[in-house]
Amino acid sequence: MVNFKEATDVITSELTSTLSNVNNDEIDNLINQINKAEKVFFVGVGRVLLSLQSIAKRFAHLGVQTYVVGQITEPAMTDKDLLIVGSGSGETAFPLIIAKKAKELNATVAHIGTNSTSSMSQYADVFVRLPISSNPNSDEEVQSHQPMKSLFEQSLLLLGDTIALMLVRKENIELNSLWEYHANLE
Repeated sequence: MVNFKEATDVITSELTSTLSNVNNDEIDNLINQINKAEKVFFVGVGRVLLSLQSIAKRFAHLGVQTYVVGQITEPAMTDKDLLIVGSGSGETAFPLIIAKKAKELNATVAHIGTNSTSSMSQYADVFVRLPISSNPNSDEEVQSHQPMKSLFEQSLLLLGDTIALMLVRKENIELNSLWEYHANLE
């Protein structure tokens, strides 16, 4: 039987391996697009969507205008906006349809996923690769012992928080000043 410490060691080891192998230039490119955008939209499905919603909220705390595709108050997208797609495979139907529509509107599309040659690549202006394997024989990617795609969703969430911290430091944002963006109807 596996105990709690052993299980957490597996998870934190996989996360460390994944995040330490993300390409810094890809992150810098994504941050540049976030900074240029008037509005940042997010799209994904399932548990990936939950991670993206957390990232959208974190970026909103930094003063970024964020929207999750499908939310009731979602505004129109323009050519000044950025769509961030979370899709490990880059083959998920709904995000592909939304990315295609965003390109038709001349928006910038960023894909965070595991496969740079997926169908999403035809729409993505920016790609950030999370080096997580779907192939058990790959030595170049992190092999996960967790169920389903847990490592992707976890890595995506921590990647978003990492980018938020980078934005705070790059802009010399005083952390106490961020409370003005925090929900206050709680």
